Order: sequence, then structure tokens, then C-alpha cells
Amino acid sequence: MKHPPLTLRRTVIVVAALLVILAAVSFIALSLGSVAVPLGSVTGSLTGSTSVSQQERTIILDIRLPRLLLAIIVGAGLSVAGLVFQALLRNPLAEPYILGISSGGTVGAVLAMTFAGGSGLFSTPLASFAGSAAVMGIVYAAAHRRGKLDMYTLLLAGVMVGAFFNALVLLLIAIVNQELRNALLWLMGNLSGASVSSVLVVGPAVLAASAALYSQAKGLNLIATGEETAMQLGVNVGTLKKTAYLLASFITGMVVSVSGVVGFVGLIIPHICRMVLGPDHRLLFPASFLVGAAFMVSADTVARVALSPAEIPVGAVTAAIGAPLFVYLLRKV
Repeated sequence: MKHPPLTLRRTVIVVAALLVILAAVSFIALSLGSVAVPLGSVTGSLTGSTSVSQQERTIILDIRLPRLLLAIIVGAGLSVAGLVFQALLRNPLAEPYILGISSGGTVGAVLAMTFAGGSGLFSTPLASFAGSAAVMGIVYAAAHRRGKLDMYTLLLAGVMVGAFFNALVLLLIAIVNQELRNALLWLMGNLSGASVSSVLVVGPAVLAASAALYSQAKGLNLIATGEETAMQLGVNVGTLKKTAYLLASFITGMVVSVSGVVGFVGLIIPHICRMVLGPDHRLLFPASFLVGAAFMVSADTVARVALSPAEIPVGAVTAAIGAPLFVYLLRKV
């Protein structure tokens, strides 16, 4: 598919349209749930109107709004991380879940909860990042042979390492205290533990790392065409790749520490954005960020509403959409 050249006007139009879509999806999500809240009451709660009942205000501001913001952060972060891994590895199948990085982050978070009691706001996200970075290092080393990176070996290593770390989480759950049984929810992806504090800790970190990655969009464009070409055009490929890997793993760790393992978002969203908008990362970064946020808000809304008042793990919703697409992409690569 041929795409029009990237211009400032096109970028502004695309970003503005996606912001409107995200706002609309978010507004609807706030009104839906086990207790339906009229759209007028949603607006009133957000604007501080006195015509809204205290119950409705509590539902919107104290329960659904933190969860909505966390869903936006998680979806945006996973999409950006997936976009970066796909660019660096030049493979549309690369993403945090497939590469096992999400599972490594989960192990780090569970270990932090075990030895730190889960009491620190920062200890769990940092431990999750350490686990994500460790898995990225293991997978990268396993696939690096004779100075070259074997893409299929990398994907296979990611799946195997991810399975091992998932088993390790189950082992930790089996041998430690009852409180850690909540970690089972992390293996399926879950946003029910959303709070203002989790948003304030993870949100700025994900935004800052995403902005840092966006500043390297031109370099990623060149790497996507070939590392030798990028080096000839003055890109410090080694430094850029290490920095991007680290930042993408950091984002994954931050997200996993509050949402658990939510799979396939980093696979689906960048791929769709690339098909529709073209390969230029200067547009793909903001587009993936916003589409990923809207997708996660929608998936979490389905998770909350489908079997209301019971709740489906949001990871099950994203997997139901992402797994068939993964099989499709696997046949195309």
C-alpha cells in the first residue's frame, strides 16, 4: 500500500483525529459498568457539577477514572514498546509479550512483593523493570550468533524464556504466603487494582520514556531500512539500539508492575498503524501511543461489562484478538 508523504498537516490531522477517538472511547467507558452512569452525570462529575449524586461522583472519580487513566498508560506504553522492538529487530512479530519481557517483569514484581512486602510505591516497578531488562538480555544473547541476530531464534527464545518465567511465578505463588495469590491475576492481565498512586508513579515514567524514544524516530527510520545504511548516514547504531532496548524494557517493566501480563497489544497496534499510516516512526509513535490507549480502554471496558458484575481479565480480551492476528502474521513473515 502506497502512503502519502509525511507532512506537518497530515501529522496534525491524524493525531487530532486519534485524540478525538480516545476521548470518545474514554467518555463511554466511564459511563459503562456494573452500575450504569448516564453520560450527563459523567460530564457533571468531571466538571464538578453539584447536580450529580454523591454515589455517581464516587463511581466516576474514585473508581473508574483511575482505572481509565491506568488503561491509557498501559495500552500506550505497550504499543510504544512493541513499535520499538519491531523497528530494532525489523520483524513485525516482535513485542514485549512474545519476547518474554512481560513475564520477566512479572517475576521481578512478585519477588519485590515477596521480600519487600509490596509496601513501596517504587520498589515493585523498579524490580519489574529489572526483570524485564534481564529477560531482554537473555533473549538477545541467545539469538546473537557469529555477530548476527537470528530473528526466528530470538522469537523462539522469547517464547521459551517467557514460559519459564511464567512457571517461576506459579512456583513463587505456590510456596509463599496467601497474599501473593493475587499474582495469578497478573498472569492474565488485570487493571482492577488501579489507584491514583499507581497512575502517578507509572504514568510520568512511561510518558518520559516514550518521549525519549520519539526523539530517536529518525534514527529508527534509518535502522528499519538496514543497519549498514544507517551507519553510513551517521547514526550511532550501537548506542541507539542499546538505549532503545533499555527504554522499551523500562516501559514494559513499569506497565507490567501495575497491570500484569497483557499480551499482544504491542503486536497488534503498531502493525495496524504501520499498515494504515506508513512506516515513518515520526507519525507511528504518536499514532501507536493513542491507538494503543484507545484499544486498551475498549478492551478493559469489555472486560468489565461482558459478564457484569463479574469481570474478565483484560489480558484474556487482548489475547482473544491478538492470538489469531499473530498466527496470520506468522504465516506472512
